[in-house]
Amino acid sequence: MATALKIEKLCKEFTLHQQGGVRIPVLDNVSLEVNKGEAVAITGPSGRGKSSLLKLIYGSYKATSGMIRVFHDGAWIDAVDAEPRDMIVIRRQTIGYVTQFLRVIPRVPALDIVAEPLIERGVAPGKAEERAKDLLSRLNIPEKLWPLSPMTFSGGEQQRVNIARGFAAHLPVLLLDEPTASLDDENRDRVLTLIAEARAAGSAIVAVFHDEAERRRACSREVSL
Repeated sequence: MATALKIEKLCKEFTLHQQGGVRIPVLDNVSLEVNKGEAVAITGPSGRGKSSLLKLIYGSYKATSGMIRVFHDGAWIDAVDAEPRDMIVIRRQTIGYVTQFLRVIPRVPALDIVAEPLIERGVAPGKAEERAKDLLSRLNIPEKLWPLSPMTFSGGEQQRVNIARGFAAHLPVLLLDEPTASLDDENRDRVLTLIAEARAAGSAIVAVFHDEAERRRACSREVSL
């Protein structure tokens, strides 16, 4: 099975410059490989760096040392050393990231927010809109809300719009940070179905789940930090 993501001897520490340069270790010597079609759950007690690992892979955090190799555009790219402009392209074409929270943009309709990742990848606007409508419908966002900005939505509705956006494009690597948190049973089940579909389409998934049953249903193996 082809590998999509390789993490080797990854370390991260934060330096508190306003507190005398105190260093706080977050991750130490983490190594991991994730294959296409595989979902790996990152486990461990609170504060062990599970969410930080996802942010390092996505490039939101800069690693202290180690490698994060992503198979992008036919070649292996080390995200640790990648230029910011290159990471923008990698995020657009290769790595998706679903968090619990949606960064709401005023006056931008929910339908456009979900369709945007597809349009950025060159998908025709009509097809992008069809995919967005399908996802919003499956995640129980009422059609009357699609033309509205999610600024007016409830927290749960905003979360589901964010999930729809994250699953809109079939990306090779998908990062999921508590995607089912705070959802009711029906919507939780629909998100787990989307994860299964992404795996079947070949996405390599790295996920953090609070609920053990959901973790076991969604993921093929676990890695403890």
